[in-house]
Amino acid sequence: MKSHYRVVVIGGGVVGTSVLYHLAKFGWTDVCLIERGEYACGSSWHAAGGIHALNADPNMAALQAYTIDLLSEVSEEAGVDINLHMTGGLTLAGTPERWEWLQANYRTFQSIGIDDCQLMSPEEALERNPIMSKEGVLGAMWADREGYLDTTSTVVAYATAAKKRGAEVVLRNRVLELNQKPDGWEVVTEQGTVTCEHVVNAGGLWAKQLGRMAGIELPVSPLKHHYFVTDTVPELEAIDFEVPMTVDLEGFTYTRQDQKGLLVGIYEIEHEHWAMDGAPWDYGQELFQEQTDRIENELMCAYARYPALENVGIKTWVNGAFTFSPDGNPLVGPVPGKRGYWSACAVMAGFLQGGGVGKTLAEWMIHGEPETDAWSMDVARYGDYAQNKRYIGETTGQFYSRRFVMSYPNEQLPAGRPLKMAPAHDAMSEAGCRWGVSWDLETPLYFAPSKDFEENLTLKRSNAFDIVAEECKAIREGVGLMDITGFSRYEITGPNAEAWLDKLLSTKLPGPGRARLAVMLSETGRLKGDLTLLNWGDGTYWIMGSYYLRAWHMRWFNDHLEDGVSVRDLGEEMCGFGVVGPKALAVVEKLAERDISGLPFMGCGRFDIGLVGAHVARMSVTGEMGYEINCRMGDHIKLRRMLLEAGAGEGIRECGFNAMLSTRLEKSFGIWSAEFTQDRTPAMTGMDRWIAWDKGEFIGREAALAERDGNGPSKVMVTLELEDGDADASGYEPVWAGAENLVGFVTSGGYGHHLKKSLALALVDPDRAAEGTELSVHVVGVERKARVVAASPYDPQGKAMRG
Repeated sequence: MKSHYRVVVIGGGVVGTSVLYHLAKFGWTDVCLIERGEYACGSSWHAAGGIHALNADPNMAALQAYTIDLLSEVSEEAGVDINLHMTGGLTLAGTPERWEWLQANYRTFQSIGIDDCQLMSPEEALERNPIMSKEGVLGAMWADREGYLDTTSTVVAYATAAKKRGAEVVLRNRVLELNQKPDGWEVVTEQGTVTCEHVVNAGGLWAKQLGRMAGIELPVSPLKHHYFVTDTVPELEAIDFEVPMTVDLEGFTYTRQDQKGLLVGIYEIEHEHWAMDGAPWDYGQELFQEQTDRIENELMCAYARYPALENVGIKTWVNGAFTFSPDGNPLVGPVPGKRGYWSACAVMAGFLQGGGVGKTLAEWMIHGEPETDAWSMDVARYGDYAQNKRYIGETTGQFYSRRFVMSYPNEQLPAGRPLKMAPAHDAMSEAGCRWGVSWDLETPLYFAPSKDFEENLTLKRSNAFDIVAEECKAIREGVGLMDITGFSRYEITGPNAEAWLDKLLSTKLPGPGRARLAVMLSETGRLKGDLTLLNWGDGTYWIMGSYYLRAWHMRWFNDHLEDGVSVRDLGEEMCGFGVVGPKALAVVEKLAERDISGLPFMGCGRFDIGLVGAHVARMSVTGEMGYEINCRMGDHIKLRRMLLEAGAGEGIRECGFNAMLSTRLEKSFGIWSAEFTQDRTPAMTGMDRWIAWDKGEFIGREAALAERDGNGPSKVMVTLELEDGDADASGYEPVWAGAENLVGFVTSGGYGHHLKKSLALALVDPDRAAEGTELSVHVVGVERKARVVAASPYDPQGKAMRG
């Protein structure tokens, strides 16, 4: 072990060794992995080792597909046999809703390039897996690239391949302390102290302690997980092929062949946490006693699905711990506020996702950003609120128990909620508000007509459809009141604030008292933010954006901060309401202490609104005249009361974000995490029209110019009008030009209640982007006709919002 390395990776499981391998593969060879015991002595050694490319999250599915492609390559490079069996896999659906969901997911996989799967009848599934019962099975999805491997050998293969490329591994050497230094980190171990520029927490079951050594409370917790391996099954002996990996979603089980026996894994509804503060340091290759009483119902499902189990014994029980995050996805990337400290934790499916995690983190560290959008596993998708132990327990337990439970896009899950609430939350609840959640904050979805109203869970249009339609009508024809606490606000001040913003943003800065859409790019010219910049005229600027990106954007701001600039997150101080619609001015001018009618579109200033001192901007995401009135948290209740009273004669109606999303689609307004993601470019998304090409240097300028002056983007954004039905597109549905010609995918969709049309925004091949082009889209698995229409089908000239 040397005294200094460029990178020290802590943890010798599948994730740590994959990170080490990818760092060396991409050219950083001055790297070392330190492991307290032997390879794979945490969760990796007892994992079931199943691999499959399918995941309901398209980004995670792509990650898994990369890992599967990589495994054979690493095995060959290392000269280590990982015992890879590519048996193919079945996913079974046992209810009409699940079968519908599976058909929709099949189309999603097509849209992201996973084309080795197909839908099957119960009889076809039985031919692939003859030891299962098809009782209750309505359909199945088959995937070619599924199977299993030997877990410990795979870890050794990653490490061996990394060492062949120049990396170093030190086993049986526990890390005792982590100390941050001006130029990196000091890693104190049992065998001595080393320094490094970057340290990677790939500690698995011990990730919590490694975080605390650096003053970080990571939102992770281990939970227990069962599987068992049977004795020889005569029915398996009688066939001349390996049965495929099989997931029985309604039975909460997954299975694969194990020699001539069957491995049966269970996701227990009755979950159980273990060692929430981190595994004991002396914990190693131990297992827990099986808890058959806790998994009785799931066992009954397994024996019903595989009748052959009735006649064989159980050879081995495994009840071991795996770490989970609140949403089940990994926690990867640079930890905000801890320069040089990287997370590679909570990878519950390490052999399935570990390759992709290693690639992502290595690219991020070496090149400054990963090749693909890493948001779904970015450690910055959580804030300080997620450090709370009860929050971690509730959310990780909820995810585990729902691992195979049918989920719906309009479903609101209860764990860890409500947490943060806008001051007028209770009053809005009394008025019928139904709530969603963004980051830690309760956000309004719509206002129900009665306390007894319950929204039905569905993949299609719910019984809230007509409620949202009425809210959209108020916005388009009268006046709507919308809580905008769920927008982020950052204050930028200091003598160099203007110069810093000019470099940070690709857009021309607004003058005093004006606001402007601000496009933020990475160094490679890809999107980093669709923001709004407001110049309050006294040297103070605000940046406004998506609330759930608060830690993510603050990390970016701080990473690029310069002397003479201060950036402050106002998310705990400021909130507000939006007043939107043709009658918005009539409401607001009743309360403004001075003439507000002269405030121009995209103008901003300080106004007294009744008794409340406010920052007011004349803009709206809905495409109507609108005023965003920002106030202190303590003024939120009073501001709402005054606006409702002032708007009573105008028929003011409280509205939620569902109505906002419908109206923004009618204007072809994109949003982050749908149209705008960090693997897309300005030219792809139409954001290039906001770039000030002639203003001088800004981050990402050279790459953006190269795109502008080169061959152009591979995909471009269009607005689609879909043939109407009982469901609307939501995202990642495939777009076709003929039965076999995939030309793009939907980024988001919904129903335009004013236009009475099903609409979607989509990225398509440039030669399919012309207005009038006839296409088709699969919506909840059903093909529907679609046509490219001109952008902003509602009020294309923007007269309504300009007044």
